Amino acid sequence: MRELFVHPVKGLTAQPLDQVELRPGQGVPHDRTLAFARPDGRYRPGTRTGLPKQEFFALVSDHRLSGLDTHFDVETEVLTARVAGHEVLKADLGTEEGAATATRFFARVLDLPAGVVPVLAREPGRRFTDANVAGDGPMNWVSLVNLASVRDLESRTGTTVDPRRFRANVFVEGLPAWSEVDLMDAEFDLGGVRVRAVHRTKRCAATEVGPGAGRRDLPVVTMLQRTCGHQFMGIYVEVLTAGVLRKGAEVVV
Repeated sequence: MRELFVHPVKGLTAQPLDQVELRPGQGVPHDRTLAFARPDGRYRPGTRTGLPKQEFFALVSDHRLSGLDTHFDVETEVLTARVAGHEVLKADLGTEEGAATATRFFARVLDLPAGVVPVLAREPGRRFTDANVAGDGPMNWVSLVNLASVRDLESRTGTTVDPRRFRANVFVEGLPAWSEVDLMDAEFDLGGVRVRAVHRTKRCAATEVGPGAGRRDLPVVTMLQRTCGHQFMGIYVEVLTAGVLRKGAEVVV
């Protein structure tokens, strides 16, 4: 395992991890447990069913978000945002005042009409993952990308593709390119944690947005379709046993 990431706030900066403890049937702790929902959308406080990503402000439709370098402290619940190294937001999302400060800030970033602000979405036990629309089980899948597959796409297209575009939880090294596809429905050992490959990850326009760029700069979905004949990169896995994932741990298939 080359890299581990958590995305505490949907659409915002991926945060690197050295290790993470997993439990059966659960995803990466704190992954996408917060989101900024569209005020005219279907999200309401107390919502217990999955909603599609179009109900939230996210990279698929809101490329400006990637121009921010954000960090969410899961202990203090403070969300910090920087632009070009300068702090532009520091808000305690655990307080009403802090949440209001954050939503007003993102209203400006997203250039929303006057008086329109996002809704801070958070529901105990729920995640705003793309897969959550398929049910509570898929909501807790862990996303994995094979770095050899990313390099193969680079080779086919003659471009540089930052793997972070795919916003995975786990990036693995040492597997043949696209061999993750052959793992579908199979169990394997992910750094000492038993997992099952359950679904290929179909990619969307969010991958067109360069990490930190604040703009769409690479037609990744078109590149995949043209050179590989599909729009997939990576897989989802279901956690079967408890354990700790660590950077550098072996993947045994």
